[in-house]
Amino acid sequence: MKKSVFAGAFALAFVATGSFAQQPQTQRVKGTIEKIEGDKLTVKQRDGAVVTVALAGNVQVVGVTKASTADIKEGSYIGSGAMPQADGSQKAIEVHIFADVQRGTGDGHRPWDGAPNSTMTNGEVGTTVSGVDGPVITVRYKGGEKKIVVGPNTPIVKYIISDKAELKQGASINITNAVKKADGAFEAARIQVGRDGLAL
Repeated sequence: MKKSVFAGAFALAFVATGSFAQQPQTQRVKGTIEKIEGDKLTVKQRDGAVVTVALAGNVQVVGVTKASTADIKEGSYIGSGAMPQADGSQKAIEVHIFADVQRGTGDGHRPWDGAPNSTMTNGEVGTTVSGVDGPVITVRYKGGEKKIVVGPNTPIVKYIISDKAELKQGASINITNAVKKADGAFEAARIQVGRDGLAL
């Protein structure tokens, strides 16, 4: 259960702040790379369907690796899907640590569809104090802040800006906003790749 919830969380890691109405129709492509031919990937999705994905010329490749609470430092920019608690804090379901160049991505606090009645908070890490259930991290965003409780079993990952060399046969990938073309193929401007066997 934790694995499936965590995998779904990546959708909000790259929430756009502009108008969705002006964007082309997109959908998620998630699966394993079966073949690479130039800038085209053959991807087997989790449901077994095989699709072709063309990489945009300026494609951003992001490596995703497992991390721990030790990697969440003051000044880091993070996103956390969480459950609101009675005391006003948020109990983390998952945490992702952004690369420095991604600072500001999806900044804010809002409802999240990763779990019923859950929230997503993206912001800069302030102070961290010890708590009964784990570290309590203050996350500041434009207009406010939230305290995020990170339990010992909370999945945590870190994003690392990479390049197309990251794309290898057998790698797990996640494209949150793949643009579907008239011929049924997809085009991707941003792609996440699991490192060291991490399934996205």
